This record gives sequence, structure tokens and C-alpha cells, in this order.
Amino acid sequence: MKRTNLTPKNEETNLQVRTKNPKTLLQSIERIIELAEGSKLSNEFFQKAKTSINFVAKSMSFTQNQAILFSFFIENSWDTDIRIKDLSKFLGCKNIKTIHLMNDIDELVKRRLVRCCCDKENISYRVPLEVVNAVKQNKVYQTESTQNLNTHELFKHLDRLFNEREEKELTYNLLTSELEMLLEDNESLAFCKQIKEFEKECNNASLMLLLLFCHRLINIDDDKVGTSDFEDLYEEKWRFRNVKAALKDGSHELIKNNILEYSTDNGFGDRQYYSISTSAKEKLFAEIEVKTHLAKNKKGLLLHKDIPSKSLYYNEREQSQIAQLSSLLNKDKLTSVQQQLEKNGMRKGFAALFYGAPGTGKTETVYQIAHSTGRDIMMVDISETKSCWFGESEKRIKEVFDKYRAFVKTCEVAPILLFNEADAVIGKRKDSTSGNVAQTENAIQNIILQEMENLDGIMIATTNLTQNLDKAFERRFLYKIEFDKPNIEAKDKIWQTMLPVLTQEESRRLATDYSFSGGQIENIVRKHTVDSILNGTAPSFETVQGYCKTEFLYKEDGQKKIGFLRDSA
Repeated sequence: MKRTNLTPKNEETNLQVRTKNPKTLLQSIERIIELAEGSKLSNEFFQKAKTSINFVAKSMSFTQNQAILFSFFIENSWDTDIRIKDLSKFLGCKNIKTIHLMNDIDELVKRRLVRCCCDKENISYRVPLEVVNAVKQNKVYQTESTQNLNTHELFKHLDRLFNEREEKELTYNLLTSELEMLLEDNESLAFCKQIKEFEKECNNASLMLLLLFCHRLINIDDDKVGTSDFEDLYEEKWRFRNVKAALKDGSHELIKNNILEYSTDNGFGDRQYYSISTSAKEKLFAEIEVKTHLAKNKKGLLLHKDIPSKSLYYNEREQSQIAQLSSLLNKDKLTSVQQQLEKNGMRKGFAALFYGAPGTGKTETVYQIAHSTGRDIMMVDISETKSCWFGESEKRIKEVFDKYRAFVKTCEVAPILLFNEADAVIGKRKDSTSGNVAQTENAIQNIILQEMENLDGIMIATTNLTQNLDKAFERRFLYKIEFDKPNIEAKDKIWQTMLPVLTQEESRRLATDYSFSGGQIENIVRKHTVDSILNGTAPSFETVQGYCKTEFLYKEDGQKKIGFLRDSA
């Protein structure tokens, strides 16, 4: 990769002491502008302005034409939309003549003395304030050195370059050139070495896209990049469309080489969004504290601080088991237990199964355990694992555990991996000869079983059905807690807590007369609240009893009730 030096050899220094006839840049530029206006760059102009042109050219390491052009831009530095036609008008010549000067203007852009904005077909220029300030101080403006940077400084320059490209002040080709130089100037950094390694598998265009992903991850804390985030990277729309299509169908080099992967939403792949793969992150960011950035960016987690505290009531047996599990998941206690298990050659991870009828508080219990122990939740929606793409379901379930492992490594407190309503993946394995669907489901189960063996964190699965539980899963769940419908004492407390307008006698009567789960009681309380708002007065106890009677979808003889609607449990 050939390196072009875009900065002058001159050190930033006071120019007056270097000339026999002390002048300033500003004075010389002023003289050039006075003589250049309407001159059509004639020979007479060059003769009259020779001394001033040579002073600027020598001071700034310019050609004569570049000295004239730089003077013009400084004269118009107040304008953020300088156009070539403005230069032609100032010089009093045809546009065709100024077109001959475009290569010199490009050199000023490369040296960052002038910024070029390419917005569709319109090209305009501006002079950065720092360049004007340097001229005012009679100094040569020099860009910040990009050599021998540390990784933090390298990413600061990546941020600058990609922001300039986003603002259209850097062409794609110039961005590519500067990124290549930045990597070459810092080839001893582990990050740059790894990018160099990826050159064996990917072309330069793919590596430029990868650098954008790295920039967004480290500088913006964005680990989920959509196609709209890099649409403006390319000047030609067809190029963007080709990259977008290749990423989506998996044929792009970065996908095929497992450098990028489909991002996840609740643990499952989304072909509109992409992330740097876990393995690529480990290689690229070995020497920086990338975990700081990843831990701050907790996309895909339900944060424990966002979970409202809620009082839950259980039967005595469940209360004891849940209290034991909650105590274990206390940060300090879990760390101590895991250290002892590891010392004895045992698995460190903890898997728990919450099973029982709907509405008995299984999921809410997970939320409250997370809230009380300061653990975030990575929730998995199992229904989204099934994909029409052959082999995609297995890949998605692997991504779930890859992402969870990354959270365990990067979060100060390991989150809980929650497989909610996991009936579909922990049931008995099917006959693999019965078709592709059975083979896929069995493959998913095998992956989950293997991951549970290697689990470092905390996994909780909830299910309504346990009769069909596969024996292999039963063995891997250390804690298995059955959630029964609450007994009369527990229901009485739930009624009193959720509907405090009830008298003690009324709450006891409801608890005795109706075999409700906590979820069903909550439904009735919601109806009570809605009617209170609509009618302006609290419903009577008899009305509450009416809610209770209509809550049952089936009569005692098993026949379905008809003619009413009920809230979902």
C-alpha cells in the first residue's frame, strides 16, 4: 500500500523570521487578491504579484497556482458554499479556464486547507476556521499527525473521517486513501494488524465497510448497524444496492468469513441489521477496553432498573424455593459459590425451570428476581427460531448463546438468560425420519443442551407443560420450581394488595369462592379500574363478583361459555 505524504515538510513556525523581506501571509494574500480580481490570470498579473505569490508558495509549499487559489479561498472564507463559478467570476475568465485549476484545488483539499462538499451534482468548498486562524497568526496550518497513535487516538481519527464523509466533505476515494494511510501509519497496533489479516479474505471495499462498523461500535456504541447507516458511504447508488443485497443473502465477504453477522432482536437474526461477530470482536479489539463500550450499549437487555417492584405471593413450598434461588443469585454469594464449584471441577452455570399453569407468576417471578439481585434480562422468544431458511434456525439459536456469552463477559453483573414459554424446545425429541421440521427442532435442542453444559451464567426457562419434558433437559435444570395456583391464604393476600378497597371479609370470600391464578385476579382488578374511570365511582362488591363469574371461559361441566368476551390472562 503506497503512502502519499499529504502534509508539507515545513514545521508549523513563524514565517517572518524566515524571509529577508519580513511580510505576513495575510499581507501577501491581500496583495494577490487585489491584483488577481478581473486579471484573467494574465502574464501581467503574474509579473505584478510575483513577490507575494512566491512568498505564499514558498511558505506553504505550494505551486504558484495553488498559492493564488488558496488566497482566493481565504478571501471568501466567510462563505461556506464557495463554488467554481465564483472563482471564474472573480478572475473574470471563462469556467473552462478555471477547470484547468481543479487538480490544484484537489491538492488543497488533500492537505485539508479547503473542504469539498459533494452533494449529488453540486460541488462547493469551504475553509475550516482553524486554517483561517493559522493564517491570522502567520503560521502554516498542519493537520494533526496520524503516525504512532495509540488505539484510542486511532478511533478518534476514524470518527473524524467518517463524520466528514457523512457531511459529504470527503469523497469515497479520498476517504479510502486516508483510511489506508491511517492503518499504514499505525501498523504496529493490534487492531491494524488484524485488519491487515482480513485483507487475505476480503477486498479493500469490504474492509472500508468493516472500518465503518468498528467506528460505529467504538465511537457511537452502536452494535446494531442498519443498511441506512452506511447508505451514504457510497457515491454510486448501484454500489450500495449491491452491498445491501450481498449482505442480505449472505454472499458478502464479511458475512461468509464470519466477520459480520446478522444482528439480533430478542436473540434472533434480523437480515436488515448487522453486527461485528463475537469472534471478530475478540480479534479486533484485543488491546482496548471494548467491553466498556459494549457494556454501556445494552441493546437486547431488559434492564433491572426498568423493572417495577411488585409484591408477589406464593404457596409456602414455592416461597421457600424462590427465596433460596434469589439468595443464591445475589452477586457476591453467586461469585463465591461459582468459585467453589470451579475449584471442584464442576460446572459454574445455573439453570432453573419454572413450570406450572398460565397466570401463576412464573415470568413475573423472573422479573422480580432480576430486580432484587440487580441482574438484567436477555429474553428469548422461541417462536422466532423457526426459519424458512435451511440451517438458519440452528444458526439463530447459536447467536442467542454467543450474544449472551458476550453480555456475561462485558456486564459487571451477569444477566439472566430467559427462555420464556420454552415448551417448543425442551419437549421430547421427535423421530428424525418424520421430516425436516423434526430434524431442525432436534438440532435446536441439541445445541441448547450443549450450551447448558457450558453455561457460565444464569438461564431460566418457563413452561406450562412438563409432561412432555425431555429427560436430557430435566437433568440439566438444577432448580425445578412448580408454580401451583395460589391457595386461599395466598389469594387473600393478592386480593388485599391489588384491590385494597375490599374489606378483609370480602377479600377472604373471593379467595374462597374462586380458584383463580394471580394473572386472573389481575384481570379482574383491571376491569375494576377501567369501570371506575368510566363511571366515576368504584364498582360495588357485587359487580366484582360478576367480574369473577365471567372470568371463567369454561363452566364446571367443561362446556365452553358463549356470548361474552374476556381479557387475556
